[in-house]
Amino acid sequence: MTSTDPATLSQSELNRHLVWTGFRQMVPMALFVMVFGAAFGLAATQRGLDALSVVCMSALVFAGTAQFAVLDLWGPAMPMLAMALTVFAINARHLLMGASLYPWLRDLPPGRRYGLMTLASDANWALSMQALARGQPGLGMLLGGGAALWVFWVLGTWLGTQVGDLIADARRWGLDMVMGCFMLAMAVGGEKNGRTFAIWGVAACASLAAYRHLPENSHVVVGALAGGLLGAAWKEAPHGD
Repeated sequence: MTSTDPATLSQSELNRHLVWTGFRQMVPMALFVMVFGAAFGLAATQRGLDALSVVCMSALVFAGTAQFAVLDLWGPAMPMLAMALTVFAINARHLLMGASLYPWLRDLPPGRRYGLMTLASDANWALSMQALARGQPGLGMLLGGGAALWVFWVLGTWLGTQVGDLIADARRWGLDMVMGCFMLAMAVGGEKNGRTFAIWGVAACASLAAYRHLPENSHVVVGALAGGLLGAAWKEAPHGD
């Protein structure tokens, strides 16, 4: 029988119990994601997309901010190159998410490895990294938490195509701040040392400079690359040293 005690599991362990635990832990955050899914569903239908196409977009793309950005470019003559570059810029942070998880993913079969990353997003990645930093299994949160976010995002999108006018302005209620506050809490609650502060500081400064002086959305890529390059150059000391 597979053990479910976190103290006896390897950090790369992935079983049904861990996945279900990750799913349940992510449900409170997923409820807010459902609200934004509904807002997206409404916005997309207002752009002329039919309900089936909108739901399929959320199910296959699963990238809220990028999907909203694409709607801004949607029209009779769609600039495909601009759309592709915008989506890449917004989602470039996933390159670093994958790199940060590689030590725990590298021994998995390719199908399982890439399947896990398909459901990676800010929230479940952050909680997975926190668990891994504590020496606990984290891939269950990555898969189970990602599944919860995906289910509620798609469900919210469908609801938005039906009754989205009830929550047409999520920003009015401050719900657009939920994910930002969550990520800030994860950063504050994570490991604190000079290396971590330096990486966050460099990423923040580079992102702010790009936001002021470079094209729209480029600050996401610039900040991620600046912090990631510093982290790659400044190797973390092995635990116990």
